[in-house]
Amino acid sequence: MNSKQIGHWVFSLGLVLAVVSPFVFIPYTGIILFILGIIIGYVNIKGNEGHSFLLAVIALVVIGVGSIQLLALTSPVVAILTNIIALASPAALVVAVKQILTTSKA
Repeated sequence: MNSKQIGHWVFSLGLVLAVVSPFVFIPYTGIILFILGIIIGYVNIKGNEGHSFLLAVIALVVIGVGSIQLLALTSPVVAILTNIIALASPAALVVAVKQILTTSKA
């Protein structure tokens, strides 16, 4: 398996976990999503994709937080949005650090 395939499977696993975990008890879901997000940010996002990815994560977080405030606090949709944000945020952190390091070298 190459890194592209690993990244694809980690991303798919993260999304499935984010959607399923509000309905099925999975211990340490937040920690697992955080670790998967770090792997996604490190493996999947390369070169010029960083800017687009960071912009998309910013939009996701803004939309997610706004939606969470509007929806009922016990809604499964809120839990799914929270989980997706928990998956995307560490990936964005890794990509942002990579972008900072790349920019500082130039």
